[in-house]
Amino acid sequence: MKESPKTIRVGIVGGTGYTGVELLRLLAVHPNVSLRVITSRAEAGNPVEQVFPNLRGHVDTAFSEPNTQALAECDLVFFATPNGTAMQHAPALLDAGCRIIDLAADFRFKDTATWEKWYGMPHACPALLAEAVYGLPEINRQSIRAARIVANPGCYPTAVQLGFLPLIEQGLVEPASLIADAKSGVSGAGRQALLRVSLCEAGESLSTYAVAGHRHLPEILQGLSAIAGHSTELTFVPHLTPMIRGIHATLYARFATNASSVDLQEVFDTRYRNEPFVDVLPPGSHPATNSVRGSNYCRIACHRPQSGQTVVVLSVIDNLGKGAAGQAVQNMNIMFGLEEKTGLDMPALLP
Repeated sequence: MKESPKTIRVGIVGGTGYTGVELLRLLAVHPNVSLRVITSRAEAGNPVEQVFPNLRGHVDTAFSEPNTQALAECDLVFFATPNGTAMQHAPALLDAGCRIIDLAADFRFKDTATWEKWYGMPHACPALLAEAVYGLPEINRQSIRAARIVANPGCYPTAVQLGFLPLIEQGLVEPASLIADAKSGVSGAGRQALLRVSLCEAGESLSTYAVAGHRHLPEILQGLSAIAGHSTELTFVPHLTPMIRGIHATLYARFATNASSVDLQEVFDTRYRNEPFVDVLPPGSHPATNSVRGSNYCRIACHRPQSGQTVVVLSVIDNLGKGAAGQAVQNMNIMFGLEEKTGLDMPALLP
């Protein structure tokens, strides 16, 4: 049977992590996607439904060993792999005419030295960094349309940048006053055996980590500085919370001189009025992570406590949704000229 001209032949490299299975869940029911290749060295030969029973009846493909020739027959390849993997395969796939969405950090930075400092390895194809488009649609939608490589943003960077974006675009806050107090569910650590994210260690506990410097800090700073047109400063403190999925970012900033009379609600409502996946809540709201669980939405509320000089923005996303797989599918829709909400227009899960 001949495929529709709008059918996108998709390959997924690294389909066994939490991001990979979320990507599979979304793509399995996407009306314009044909899943051709799903790779996993550890599960090669095993049916996807055997590893992920939730996909039984939706994905009838087996995992396979990574094979460049098979992947090269796809229109788009997603990399849901550890950092440092996509850059090894990107040149050959691009030469074959494939487009790439990398859900890791290989193409998020424009500066090779920044990558090497924070990820501890040389970059395999630094010449491609200038071409890669940072995949935050609310900022780079037009560039994403024509991109060959899209660097899908990190989860913390998505929540933090979307929260600060309207304020920084209009120069309403002091660029040296930014603070992000962010909390993530344990799925953000990946599908691996780590003691600190085991049930007995992470349950009934709240812990801070990487205060001295988290890998997502330079990514956030790169994005905020690009928005501002000059360098910004950020104090970023991540926390691990005893929930499976979700990110809550509480963001603080000081009003810039002569900006304190601005109507914050109007600023956020106007900036995100036409954004399909950013929901600005009514004044006085306090968004919760369970309001976005399993969805591609970012929900935002802005506050000015005691009518003072401090702005507080509350930004919540699902770290596996808008923070990873959902945003990757949103980027795919943009790249292939589809309606942006295709395959993603669903409410969050409750409870």
